[in-house]
Amino acid sequence: MENYEIMRHIEDFKTRITELKNVVKLDLLKKEIDELEQQTFTADFYNDPNNAAKVIKELKSKKIKHNDFLKIINQLEELELYFEMNEEEDVALEIEGLIEKEEADLSKFEVDILLSKEYDDADAIMDIHPGAGGTESQDWAEMLLRMYRRYAERNNFEIEVIDYQDGDEAGIKSATILIKGEKAYGYLKGEHGVHRLIRISPFDSNSRRHTSFASITVTPQVDANINIEIKPDDIRIDTYRSSGAGGQHVNKTDSAVRLTHLKTGIVVTCQNERSQMQNRERAFAILKSKLYQIQLEEAESKIRSLADSSKLNSFGSQIRTYTFHPYSLVKDSRTNYEVGNVNAVMDGEIDGFINAYLKSEYNVR
Repeated sequence: MENYEIMRHIEDFKTRITELKNVVKLDLLKKEIDELEQQTFTADFYNDPNNAAKVIKELKSKKIKHNDFLKIINQLEELELYFEMNEEEDVALEIEGLIEKEEADLSKFEVDILLSKEYDDADAIMDIHPGAGGTESQDWAEMLLRMYRRYAERNNFEIEVIDYQDGDEAGIKSATILIKGEKAYGYLKGEHGVHRLIRISPFDSNSRRHTSFASITVTPQVDANINIEIKPDDIRIDTYRSSGAGGQHVNKTDSAVRLTHLKTGIVVTCQNERSQMQNRERAFAILKSKLYQIQLEEAESKIRSLADSSKLNSFGSQIRTYTFHPYSLVKDSRTNYEVGNVNAVMDGEIDGFINAYLKSEYNVR
């Protein structure tokens, strides 16, 4: 890399960090961290578990922001030092590595700062449904489930399986997972939509190319105490035997619960808890989150179909296309962001797509 290119990167980093300093306000942030820590030291802090949990979550979030920003500032100083050494020593590889790391960390931090909308801090409820196409689409839905599992692992998010329905021959008929972590919903909300697959089907004896669809629905998990009225007459409750992993109670008792909200058509199933009562409570909490999101979107005139995700599973409505054949490419139709290594994407490397989408939503370069 030529010196003028290195200088261009350094100047770009300096400008972006200066802009962020006006937003982050490190001194004020450190003061807020100290005040929150003092709260945790009081004798009656844990007398109110809900408030304690909120304070600890806020403290953790502010500490991460503070430490990540300091890391970015220090990396730039290190890059400038290596650049000064470059004329006397061969440190070109170190410089290129630092530039690559600083760009990745700075881009992620910029996006993180943008995530300040209501419920961006919330955990994310993700529903995965295959489109028409039987085994081929069900296999694709399971591939997406694995992709989000790997993404969660890479970002230190926790995943809890709420519902899982095996496919007829392979894959899944549906899955609902809860992704827990710092700004999980904020990062994953842009994954809501139809995902399209183009590949040579392993289920086609003639090795023909197939196009498959699966829909992803992402909902923030709202506070259980949020005021959402669910009338008994609006709900149909079905119970059935759980399937898949889950312990000794699976397939022996009707512990799984399916809620159908008759007015909207929203269906929520839960089978991961040990008792029917626990599954019922969890299902109602998820339904409440979905109904609250509909309220928000109606207020903003941005209604999405949460009730019947299969309506999304059609050609022309996809947000992203994953091409395995005749070439390797993943392209997002909203931002035109693309990656040639489809295997890396399927292994959870989707940060580039997420960052590009969020920046486009906030009109950030």
